[in-house]
Amino acid sequence: MAEIASIATQSSNAPAGMHEAEWEARCELAAAYRLCALYGWTDLNNTHLSLRVPGTRDHFLLNPFGMFFEEITASSLIKVDGEGNLISDSDYPMNPAGFVIHGAIHMSGDDRHCVLHTHSRYGTAVSMQKRGLLPNSQKALTIMGWVGYHDFEGPALDESEQPRIVSDIGGKSILILRNHGLLSVGKSVGEAFVLLYRIETACRHQIDAMSGGAELQDISPVAQQKSIDMGLKMYGEGGFIEAGKEWPMLLRQLERAGMDDYAR
Repeated sequence: MAEIASIATQSSNAPAGMHEAEWEARCELAAAYRLCALYGWTDLNNTHLSLRVPGTRDHFLLNPFGMFFEEITASSLIKVDGEGNLISDSDYPMNPAGFVIHGAIHMSGDDRHCVLHTHSRYGTAVSMQKRGLLPNSQKALTIMGWVGYHDFEGPALDESEQPRIVSDIGGKSILILRNHGLLSVGKSVGEAFVLLYRIETACRHQIDAMSGGAELQDISPVAQQKSIDMGLKMYGEGGFIEAGKEWPMLLRQLERAGMDDYAR
């Protein structure tokens, strides 16, 4: 998918000694952390969002372990190499689970530079259900073609799990991590974030509908497949709502919420 330009970071000046491209990447990722906080997709500091440093293959940015998402700024993000070493100055350590999950994808050669992982309320609830995401709503069906699954292997602290994470995501852009949470990837922060928004919304609809106790309305197999196919086209490259086009809107939402001080 095409890179979606930011509206909030174009005029930012990089600190001395930092390439402008890295600074803009930091601003974009910091904005995603603020949006997760705004939407309530946080779990203290136990989840993580990452972005490959532009112009590198083995360096990526992560949140410092010990800061709330709403506290994160562009300059507070830590830089990690492909061996899991911290290569930037910080008073905070790295969450080792962040390296296992994010390093798996970044070091696999995947050109989708952004990886987002959450333990959000509805996504985690659906990850605990045996059938996963159900084909019972338009929102679920239009995102379903983008979704894969990864079985729970315990807390993500064992690097031997990395090849299976890479295999399970394959050409998909979203993973439901069973009994754990959600993960999305994208060539831009905006793309990955909007895909995460769509899967979380589909999960919320499912949990809300099931909590009412009423029988769910089935959708015909023909309509299911039509909706899945349309979702792949709509959200795919060149689609009329290509994933990521909403990113400037989301940055304006941060501004209105008074949470736009991340570019520092």
